[in-house]
Amino acid sequence: MGKGFFQVPVAVNEEVKSYAPGSPEREAVAAAYKELFNAHTEVPMYINGKEVRTKNTRTITPPHDHKKVVGEYHLAEKTHIDQAITGALEARTEWAELPWEQRAGIFLKAAELIAGPYRAKINAATMINQSKTIYQAEIDAACELIDFLRFNVQFMTDIYNEQPESTSGAWNRLEYRPLEGFIYAITPFNFTAIAANLPAACALMGNVVVWKPSDSQMLSAKIILDIFREAGVPDGVIQVVHGDPIMITDTVLASPDFSGLHFTGSTHVFKDIWKKIGENIHNYKTYPRIVGETGGKDFIVAHPSAPAKQVATAISRGAFEFQGQKCSAASRGYIPASIWEEVKEYVIEDVKSFKMGSPEDMTNFITAVIHEGSFDKLAKYIDQAKEDANAEIIVGGGHDKKKGYFIEPTVIVTTDPKYTTMHTELFGPVMTIYVYEDKDWSDMLTLVDETSEYALTGAILSTDRYAVQEATKALKNAAGNFYINDKPTGAVVGQQPFGGARASGTNDKAGSMLNLLRWVSPRMIKETFVTPTDYRYPFLAKK
Repeated sequence: MGKGFFQVPVAVNEEVKSYAPGSPEREAVAAAYKELFNAHTEVPMYINGKEVRTKNTRTITPPHDHKKVVGEYHLAEKTHIDQAITGALEARTEWAELPWEQRAGIFLKAAELIAGPYRAKINAATMINQSKTIYQAEIDAACELIDFLRFNVQFMTDIYNEQPESTSGAWNRLEYRPLEGFIYAITPFNFTAIAANLPAACALMGNVVVWKPSDSQMLSAKIILDIFREAGVPDGVIQVVHGDPIMITDTVLASPDFSGLHFTGSTHVFKDIWKKIGENIHNYKTYPRIVGETGGKDFIVAHPSAPAKQVATAISRGAFEFQGQKCSAASRGYIPASIWEEVKEYVIEDVKSFKMGSPEDMTNFITAVIHEGSFDKLAKYIDQAKEDANAEIIVGGGHDKKKGYFIEPTVIVTTDPKYTTMHTELFGPVMTIYVYEDKDWSDMLTLVDETSEYALTGAILSTDRYAVQEATKALKNAAGNFYINDKPTGAVVGQQPFGGARASGTNDKAGSMLNLLRWVSPRMIKETFVTPTDYRYPFLAKK
């Protein structure tokens, strides 16, 4: 079952296209954007190979132009969830028995469809539905998704190739079975690649999946499904349902055949689901696998030796790309007093140079946050910082939702290292900085570690290698992805497996073999060639 039996193409990271003015890819995505923006896309559910429509629908509106309706999606009733579960279990028999290279072929084809004919369309859908700039859409919906699909096939073959030792008298082999039952995938709005990878990674390993995409990602979720269908994912293998998350989750978790959860989203929701799984544990046929990537309060730490321009750029990119809505986005910083004034000057200069507006204008660096709820929460914290004596907004602070949910990239400087925005997850373009005295470097590292319940990403910038080592050791539990002399964002599949611990999740490292191992249940098979016919061992033999 390993690579020795069937050699798959070696996975390589997809190259990011430039989208420079006048380039063919820029023209293609601009045309796809106009077409999707001016169309009215209907997004049905997809259950047992059929498009399912209901009388209950919701509209799809771009965050940067929320009065514009670009489509609608259909909401499920409980009967639809029951049908999805039943159909998935029926599809499991054939899918689980399908030779692994046939499953690989489907998802490798999906990767090539994204790399080619669907590239402009999936990028445009992500720009419209999630308000990503063309560059952010390209590195997500195209490149990262392609990488997930290609590398997962490579990881699968590596897993299957891992076999125990055998002897001349017995052949030992591991069979990597899919989980018994079905898997529930809950995906977020912020990454199209994550939305596709969570169900696809499980299905690749022979599992069947009930997938609930985010309500704020329906347009790009439909493109993902279109690609999977064209690539040949059989009916029932990935069931797609939309609607009331509590009803859907309760129905799924009530099934005795529930065998796993693949989740990316809020910490609070994940903990509630885990609790419900625990309450239902006596009903399940097997212990469910629970894999989740949740919140973050990601940090940038600068040592006094760090070049100010490098620190400022790490802040500008790490905190404000995609409006700070990456799981890994920097949202708290610790800057030494000796370089702060220079860093401050560079950061203010950067932020004031950002252009904000619709992603259709490809000269914009910042667009809108995802929805009104997010806008209101961010505006509340920004306005509070304007009133608080221990906080100062040094740049940004504006917000306007008349046309779109626009929050100015905002930098708050606080004199209190435990100030509310130093530990509260905001998920938006708000960066809070605490300026520490150079002599307090070591104590400050302890502060970084103890301030947040999260442990997703973090970065240290320093030219002093002793300081780098001290920070790496002191912050070993504070971030599942730790960056030295870089921003804390931009993990690449196959290069930086992604995930965090503490309240940031189960740290099962998407983009690596570790994640795929969670979706198989190994069976050990020993075959003896010459079977004994006498129970007696030599020590029992007569003289």
